[in-house]
Amino acid sequence: MHVLISGSTGLIGSALVRSLQADGHAISRLSRTGGGAGMFDTAAVPACDAVVHLAGEPVAGRWTAAKKAAIRDSRVGGTRSLCDALARLETRPRVLACASAVGFYGDRGDEVLTEESPAGTGFLADVVREWEAAARPAVEAGIRAVLLRFGVVLSQAGGALAKMLTPFRMGLGGKIGSGRQYVSWISLDDTVRAIRFALDTESLCGPVNVTAPNAVTNADFARVLARRLGRPSLMPTPAFAVRAVFGEAADELLLASTRVQPARLLEDGFAFQHPTLEKALDAALRG
Repeated sequence: MHVLISGSTGLIGSALVRSLQADGHAISRLSRTGGGAGMFDTAAVPACDAVVHLAGEPVAGRWTAAKKAAIRDSRVGGTRSLCDALARLETRPRVLACASAVGFYGDRGDEVLTEESPAGTGFLADVVREWEAAARPAVEAGIRAVLLRFGVVLSQAGGALAKMLTPFRMGLGGKIGSGRQYVSWISLDDTVRAIRFALDTESLCGPVNVTAPNAVTNADFARVLARRLGRPSLMPTPAFAVRAVFGEAADELLLASTRVQPARLLEDGFAFQHPTLEKALDAALRG
């Protein structure tokens, strides 16, 4: 199989490239142009069997007006330009796996969320709605499109867990805010396996939650991580302090509660290697 990948040097993309190459698949990389956060060199998209679109401006950090514009443009504009290019190809790929996010659901408390749940409210929910809609040209051209709503991907090589390890190893970790907000997580290994499952499973299309089946509260996440590192979890971070540092992003990234179930993956027979947080953290800390 020949797979075209955007975002191939990121945390998920680099792991996916290693996995596909290990099994003998051919890889082409889609590069950004200098024309803006959402622009790619789509003039010479190669003939391929599958496309995995992962590129996008990181959402972590304080959301200035410029940062929010880059987040929106890189996802919405980048996806639309890529899908327009795919639709124009004479020989089109059979499948597009396009990154999305559980931010679609917004802050939903204890509500159990599946792919059938409606969108939430807030900046991220609005961006994700537009992001997913930007894949429509590919769908209308007959390409099977899978919208991968990623949760928090656990790896010590990058992402949220990598940022947490230093304070937790120093014994300075703990819950954020009330700690009652749900965190929907997934191991990096299962993330790569879910993407490959989406490429190979003809029955999968539309939104697919890429999270483990056992979301936990932030307080439980902190306790399990601290226990795995042999450290206490006694240093909570109050909500006001998080808001002082991150502003608007604090409420949507760190204090929001998103309790997601991977209903579509489970229905189609996907088996998680790391279904519990303990197993996922053990795998991440070994990596």
